[in-house]
Parts: sequence; structure tokens; C-alpha cells
Amino acid sequence: MWDKPQALNWLANLLIGLAVLMFLYAALLLVVHSPLFPVRQIRVEGSLSHVTREQLQYIVKNELKGTFFTLDLNRTRSAFEKLPWVRQVSLRRRWPDRLDVNIEEHVALARWGTVGLVNTLGERFDAASNDPLPVLEGPDGSEAELARGYVSFRDRLAVVSRKPSHVWLSARRAWRLELDHVLTVEVGREDVEARLDKFIKAYPNTLAVLKRPVSYVDLRYPNGFSVRLPAGTAAPKAGEKAA
Repeated sequence: MWDKPQALNWLANLLIGLAVLMFLYAALLLVVHSPLFPVRQIRVEGSLSHVTREQLQYIVKNELKGTFFTLDLNRTRSAFEKLPWVRQVSLRRRWPDRLDVNIEEHVALARWGTVGLVNTLGERFDAASNDPLPVLEGPDGSEAELARGYVSFRDRLAVVSRKPSHVWLSARRAWRLELDHVLTVEVGREDVEARLDKFIKAYPNTLAVLKRPVSYVDLRYPNGFSVRLPAGTAAPKAGEKAA
């Protein structure tokens, strides 16, 4: 081999090429980890009503580790998403020294019992709110179903100026509503929309004109509904025997 100039030239070129690649790799590592490329700007975007400036500053100060090149975006995203009202975060590097942070907040639809909130997408999350929100209760995993049910009930009942303040869904998928914190409506699990529509249609000429308040309504009758007065005085049934 040593008496073959062509082979020696090829080997020399290979070694030089490897040396150049190693030098470039070392230079790249030096640049990537160099403190000369810090993240100098953090731009936060999004419609924020609950996430505070102090919370964002805490994340920036304690969780953003690394240079413009070495910053772990997944770790940083997770840090922002740990904030109670943050639903989703997207990050993007902007050369030469900026990080764009787009934050989507949860929009609270209701309370989940006494242990959390449910957003408008039917997702449960842990946060505190002083807003007068309705309460949803049901089996674990039924948050989305309850959220859809609440919105449907709310929109239907708006025509008679009543609003669900509490909605229950049993393990057997039977619905119960509390309207305006005073009137309990037993809807059941069959023909839910049809039963409620019949009640809404009859409401202006029945409950709305009663001289005394009604505390309980049972819609589980094929041709009408029954009512119960707060004092326990029996009221005439507007239908047949309950199914």
C-alpha cells in the first residue's frame, strides 16, 4: 500500500475530510452551547383572562433553561401547561434570540361538583373561579356528555327564561335538572329532548301562572308531568302514572 501513491492520496484525503468534519462538529457544538446565544425575548400571545404576569415570569425565571439552540421546547411547554388555567401552549423559536409563546386558556363552562371545573369543550381541569357557574355532577368520564347536555338544556330553556343551575347525570344515564337554584326537574333517561320540549311548551300556561312556587317537577309521564309544592301540598297531576 505504501508504494501506491493513488491509495495514499485517497487515504490522506479521507483523513483530512474526517478532520474537517470533526472540526465543524466541534465548532457547531461550541456555537450551540455558547452563552453568546441566549434567549433574550419572550413574547406571549393569546387572550389571557386568568393567567397572570407573575405566573408567566415565574415560569420564565425558573423553567427556561438553555440557550436559543438548546432550550428544551417540550419541557418548556409542559411547564407553562402546568398553570391551572392553561389548556394548551405552542412554542416557536424566532432568530436570533426570541421565543414566541402562544397560550390558550380554558374557558369555564361549569363546575364539576366541588372538585374542579369543566371547559366549553367538555374537558375537566383543576382551577379556582369566583364566577357564578352552574354545577355538573356525574360519573367520571362523563364530563363531555354533561357539558353537551347542559348547553342543550340551557338553550332550550332560554325561551321560558329559566336556566339550569345544577345538572345531574346518573350512572344509568338519567338526567335531573335544578332550574335557577329553586326548581328540580326530573327528566329521566328516555326521550329526554321530547320530554323537555313538552314541558317548555306547557310552561307558560301552567307553572308560569301558578300563584304558588313549585319545587319539583317530574317529566317521566307519557302525556304530561307532575308537580310538587314546597309546603308539600299535593298538586294535580298533568298526566298519567309515571313510567
